[in-house]
Amino acid sequence: MDSNRLQQLINWLINDGARSPKESGGMIADVCEHLVEAGLPLWRFGIFIRTLHPEIFGRNFIWRQGQAVEMGTVDFEILDSPEFARSPLKIVFEQGIEVRGRSGDPDSERFPIIGEMRDAEGVTDYVAVPMPFLDGSVHATSWMTRHPDGFSDGDIAAIRAFVAPLARVSEIITLRRTASMLLDTYVGNRAGERIMGGQIRRGHAETMQAVIWLSDLRGFTALSDRLPAETVVKILNHYFDCQVAAIRAHGGEVLKFMGDGLLAVFPIDEYVGDAGQVCSRVLEAARESRASVEALGVPVGDVMERFRFGVALHVGHILYGNIGGGNRLDFTCIGRAVNLAARLEKITGKLGRTVVASESFVSVCNSGWTELGEFPIAGFAEAQRVYGLAEEMPVVMA
Repeated sequence: MDSNRLQQLINWLINDGARSPKESGGMIADVCEHLVEAGLPLWRFGIFIRTLHPEIFGRNFIWRQGQAVEMGTVDFEILDSPEFARSPLKIVFEQGIEVRGRSGDPDSERFPIIGEMRDAEGVTDYVAVPMPFLDGSVHATSWMTRHPDGFSDGDIAAIRAFVAPLARVSEIITLRRTASMLLDTYVGNRAGERIMGGQIRRGHAETMQAVIWLSDLRGFTALSDRLPAETVVKILNHYFDCQVAAIRAHGGEVLKFMGDGLLAVFPIDEYVGDAGQVCSRVLEAARESRASVEALGVPVGDVMERFRFGVALHVGHILYGNIGGGNRLDFTCIGRAVNLAARLEKITGKLGRTVVASESFVSVCNSGWTELGEFPIAGFAEAQRVYGLAEEMPVVMA
């Protein structure tokens, strides 16, 4: 591969490739196609980026000549799999060294992928090259060819030279993606988008109409008193799983966990007029969460713990944005509507109900409810009419 052409490709990668509006898969396809045009006998290219994510170990991208880039994720279980134990990438990740395997080389037979790719795609040469980031983490690239003579010494030198700038570009893209994933994980997707978009100053907030969801677990204080802290955390995680999946599946965003409490919002587009659809989705999420919590059982010693929870639903205007002191901010929502939802949630326990709703919610989603009466609400001048699902029977907690 000509050194001048290689330098042109490196310049392109740094100056243009990283700025491509395409998704990561499109950029990788461009990179590989440019390398092939420059004379590298590349048949298959793979790049594996480790991620900072509670459930995902890493993301991989696989390019083959004439095919779309395959993108996927792997969880942490791969580290204990027999496939990973016999993979060249294990050596790359753990030792940070290059691994090469040629078809027909007896020493390469310890890596099953060499024989598999030879038999399936006619691969004659394979090289896995570490791609270190500036933070010391090691990621990996794999390069395969079907050329009868494999990669030449010049090809290997070109690959090594290209991996360094590829690592810098990949690190920039990965850092931005990691920041986005972490914000999504810790503050929610909509809040994360706003923060990444520059909405970071204290006082940056907007008014929006939304359905407010506030819930908590019944008997949590007593539960915490009689069980080890590690068991309580396990129970809370299972309990929140019962709600978060349903909330997100129906268009909501979880803003905050408060002990055993959960605050979520379902934005309403007032210009579109979709309040009825949003409220219907919220109610469906509440029913799904109720069923999941009722089915939840956590073994504690010889006893299977069962749980109940309460959720209050209310429609109103909220202030959504940055609130806090100094340089420690929280992206959350406040307002009269949030306060009312919090008070209604306390009523669920007194009435032995799982789901209660305000008059404003029921006025939009008005089927299947029964009026429970008017109740004085602390901090509110007027009593509030409260509704429960007609399908539910009140349960008095012992």
